Amino acid sequence: MKENIHQTNQIIGGMVAGENLYHAEHLKAAFEGQDSAFRKAIEQIDKDRDFIGSPEHILGNNQTKHGEIAEQVEVGIRNARDNLRQQSPSATFDGVGRTAPEDYLIDGVQVQSKFINGINKNLDHVLKHMRKYENFGRDGSYYHIPKDYYETIKKVLSGESVEGLTDRTVHKIQQNLQEIEKLSGKSFDDVVKPSNSQYSEVQQGKIHDTLDKHEQELSGENKQIKENIRTDAQPNLGDMAQVAAKGALIGGGIRLAFKLYEKYKQGKNPFLGDYTVEDWKELGIDTAKGATVGGISATIIYALTNYASFSAPFAASFVSAGQSIASLVKSLNSGEISFDQFTEMSQLVCIESAAVGLASALGQAVIPIPVLGAVLGTIAGRMVIDFSKKHFAKETEGLKHRMEEYYNQCLTTIDQTYQAVVSRIIAEYEKLGDLTKAAFDLSKNVELRLQASIDLAEAYEVSDVKIIHNINELDAFMLS
Repeated sequence: MKENIHQTNQIIGGMVAGENLYHAEHLKAAFEGQDSAFRKAIEQIDKDRDFIGSPEHILGNNQTKHGEIAEQVEVGIRNARDNLRQQSPSATFDGVGRTAPEDYLIDGVQVQSKFINGINKNLDHVLKHMRKYENFGRDGSYYHIPKDYYETIKKVLSGESVEGLTDRTVHKIQQNLQEIEKLSGKSFDDVVKPSNSQYSEVQQGKIHDTLDKHEQELSGENKQIKENIRTDAQPNLGDMAQVAAKGALIGGGIRLAFKLYEKYKQGKNPFLGDYTVEDWKELGIDTAKGATVGGISATIIYALTNYASFSAPFAASFVSAGQSIASLVKSLNSGEISFDQFTEMSQLVCIESAAVGLASALGQAVIPIPVLGAVLGTIAGRMVIDFSKKHFAKETEGLKHRMEEYYNQCLTTIDQTYQAVVSRIIAEYEKLGDLTKAAFDLSKNVELRLQASIDLAEAYEVSDVKIIHNINELDAFMLS
């Protein structure tokens, strides 16, 4: 169905372009959503700064104000992290009185914060609170203590030696832990949990540095999240397989439609029982061929648009040109056409690809109308050479020589300014190297996905550590 190669591939190219646009828009929306999440996270930090900036409103004297500061920081940092990860804030003061048994709620559970100087004094306050409120620590509610205190307690529980603690202090810690477990009927870990802050971090002279540290951590995590978003949005084999399936559906559908129309023109209607077994067999084979070619075309167009920075129309035309030349090579080898006819016809089928290429891929350069013919003809000629290399070697040298003569003749007809423009365009085209050959060597689809992309990445000086070189590296990347 030579007559519909270009139309089919352009439709498939449009489908691939739509898929690429969808992914680009999805990536943009993901970035915008993450930027919004980061701003909300920083707003939580700013709320803590505003609270600390008015010490006259903080409960307690200068030696005890850190207790309420610790509460504000705990809620603020938790909610900042939740916002950054685009989750609903988990901590709140809503519905909690300033003198209530709990200081705040986390995921709807009551939490009492105890920030007292000294581990055993801190545990004493926990026990005092538990004796005052008989349900606290027993009904799912729990206590927060300084993170560094909690880590020290865990070392004591595991029998580790802790520098700076006397045997008497360690013994007292163990007694307090046993008492907490006795009163609650639960393990220490269920009743007492670590806060986000160490004791020293929430002191009035240190809290601003603490908030700065948390803001830097949020910024670093935000960068990593955005990098993960970017990585997840990269072209991958899964998307390529989906595109190939859609391309096969398009290719098979179009081939089926053309074949049905062809049979209709012959006076055969499948709904009236006019088809013979041979007709149905021919229809099935033709549709299968269309689906296969469509799937391969979609895969190549996807690869060219995502790995070689081709525009979809140019990639589709490239595919069409390759298929057309392959057909011409077959005719040449069978003796149906001469080598001169092959050269002329090849240039004609590549002219469209060259034109689309100039309009889409190389449109950044301002192309004066007087040089348009020279550029089109030159690129078309070079495309013919590239597509022909894999089919025959001896004739290619002669073809290359004839094209070079044509190229030089074109240059002599335009002035130096236009010559520079043409040379620039040709240089951009030649950066593609042997990608065209790889793209249309259908026996090497893996090389199309890997080696061609590696060569292109190296040509554009992409760092070697960022390039996937083999199947093992690809598997590791996909599963990371």
